Amino acid sequence: MSTTPSNREDKKMDNINIDITLQERRSRILEMLHNSGKVRVNELSALFKVSEVSIRNDLTELENQGLLSRVHGGAVSSYNSYYNMSLAQRSNTNRKEKEEIAVKISDMIHDNQSVMMNAGTTTLAVMNKLTRKSGITIITNSIVLALEGAKHKNLNIILLGGDVDYEYQFVYGTIALKQLNEFYVDNLILSADGIDAENGISTYYYQEAEICRQMIKQSKTVIAALDYTKIGRMTLRSIADAGSVNYVVTNANASEQVLNELKDKGINIVIA
Repeated sequence: MSTTPSNREDKKMDNINIDITLQERRSRILEMLHNSGKVRVNELSALFKVSEVSIRNDLTELENQGLLSRVHGGAVSSYNSYYNMSLAQRSNTNRKEKEEIAVKISDMIHDNQSVMMNAGTTTLAVMNKLTRKSGITIITNSIVLALEGAKHKNLNIILLGGDVDYEYQFVYGTIALKQLNEFYVDNLILSADGIDAENGISTYYYQEAEICRQMIKQSKTVIAALDYTKIGRMTLRSIADAGSVNYVVTNANASEQVLNELKDKGINIVIA
């Protein structure tokens, strides 16, 4: 089969920009969406020096991951829709990335250690990996995590009491905060919705922000479990300064610029 002029041109353009990987390009597209809310295919093609066909493939894949919505000529940000997803839908979003992070964090936790975990689909994935350990005590405000963890006799699960968020199945409020003061643990595994060097770590859920803040105070080491879409993002409610975090565990396609800025804050970056 002969190669048409347009196809030859597409291949030529794709070979121009060899210094940036596919993952890096897609990560930068998400950064642009985060900043402006919309991107256009022709502008991305010119910026990255790849064909419009390649850009459309990028946008299709990112849409399949639930990270944007395709529109005529480009895409718009749909990350805010994550806030409105059910717990089951969230679990299926970026599942592979969350599993990679969970494996890496599990390697950082040792037998007989105490761990706090807030509510989140990434912390739930971590807990499932910790079932391979022995003598782990987990203190959590997540009802789902507690119920799943209680199935494993080698885990000691402590569920905080308090007001219940029925939709996302976590507890919060004065009672939970008072109970947290009774514990001091080796590690906090913290799920959040965003982190950047300037604005710190943040969440969409104001009810849980104070719980997370208290968990940080009651922990020797803070490990933030954040897939790459949350790197460089600031959401509704601040939890703490970035410097409150000891480790950020994320994916290889997270924004390199933001990761370097976090390193400058003294944070250890672990790539899953």
